[in-house]
Order: sequence, then C-alpha cells, then structure tokens
Amino acid sequence: MSSEKNRTEAYRWFRTAEDDLDTAKILKANGKYAHSCFHSQQAAEKAVKAVFYFEGDDPWGHSVKKLIDDLEGINLAAHETLEILSRSAMVLDRFYIPTRYPNGLPDITPDTAFNEEDSSTCLAFSAEILETARVFMHF
Repeated sequence: MSSEKNRTEAYRWFRTAEDDLDTAKILKANGKYAHSCFHSQQAAEKAVKAVFYFEGDDPWGHSVKKLIDDLEGINLAAHETLEILSRSAMVLDRFYIPTRYPNGLPDITPDTAFNEEDSSTCLAFSAEILETARVFMHF
C-alpha cells in the first residue's frame, strides 16, 4: 500500500475509534455501563490498529495490550509511545468479553456486573490511548 493509502486507512480506523468513544460516553450517560465499557475497549483497539495501518502493516487480534506489544516489531517509536499506556490497555482488555455475554461471568449478567465507576475508568483509559495514537499519527 502507498503511504497515502496507509494514511487514509489509518484515518478511517481512527475516526471509527472516535465514534466508538463517543458512543461509550452516550451509553454511560444513559446508565448502560457494560456497553459503555465495551465500546471504550473497542475505541482503544481501533485506535491502536490505526497506528498499524499508518505504518503500513495489518494488525491482528483484539487485545489492546498485545497490539501495543506487537508494535515493537513494526515501529519502535510507536511502541514506545503507546507502551506507557500498557496498564490501561490491560484493564480495557478485561472488558472485551464479559461486558457482552450473559455467560461471561458466573451467575450474573453484564447489566448487573458493571457500574458507573467501571465505565468512567474505561472511558478515561480509552481516551488516553486515542490521544496518544492521535499525536503519534499527527491527526
């Protein structure tokens, strides 16, 4: 892919990440905390994937932490830029499955398992990752 196509694809992924983060905020405001947490995780995942596309590579997987780790082999500067958010990425990864499925946690459903504090934490961590990715890609 040409560098212009890489940048275009990265931008498409990053815009979708921003949309997911906006959706997470709306869901939190409406008391849908599990779904807010999930969309926060999705926003961070897509923002990191945007960095891969920006670098001309194809990302694989859904773990934000692993995606950040994998950047080390693609672009050390990108990896080092996002590495400082590894703990935030690990926290967000915990919200990928159990926020969506009634059997993701024993004997409770997502709507009873997650609260406003969880949603606030996920939104903050996701926003940090998006901002860091934005600065790296100069968007």
